[in-house]
Amino acid sequence: MEPSGYFPIIMQALVALGFVALVLIFVPMLGPRRKNAKKNENFECGIESQGNARMPVSIKYLMTAILFVLFDVEVIFFYPYAVNFRAMGFDGFFAVLMFVAVFLIGFYYVLRKGAFEWDK
Repeated sequence: MEPSGYFPIIMQALVALGFVALVLIFVPMLGPRRKNAKKNENFECGIESQGNARMPVSIKYLMTAILFVLFDVEVIFFYPYAVNFRAMGFDGFFAVLMFVAVFLIGFYYVLRKGAFEWDK
């Protein structure tokens, strides 16, 4: 591929970065800035806030969330194989089997470490 083939990608990246810069810099200048205690107060679905928002969260909850995202992202990699499985042939099938093997080894490791046990 020639370097000129990357021009559309570079232009898209520049437009995206320009839009982000525009939004982050100019949008706060457009609106009024009226701050008071009532406006800075937390509001959630009409329920008055109680206590401190900095309550400790169980590490098991965070581990489950991180593992869900990790395994969910791994499943996304199956889509290109599903679209091109005939063109990839046996080599592609073997690569997907290796990917699944690594995926299952990781899942087994997490299972053995007790990341899914909420009682402990």
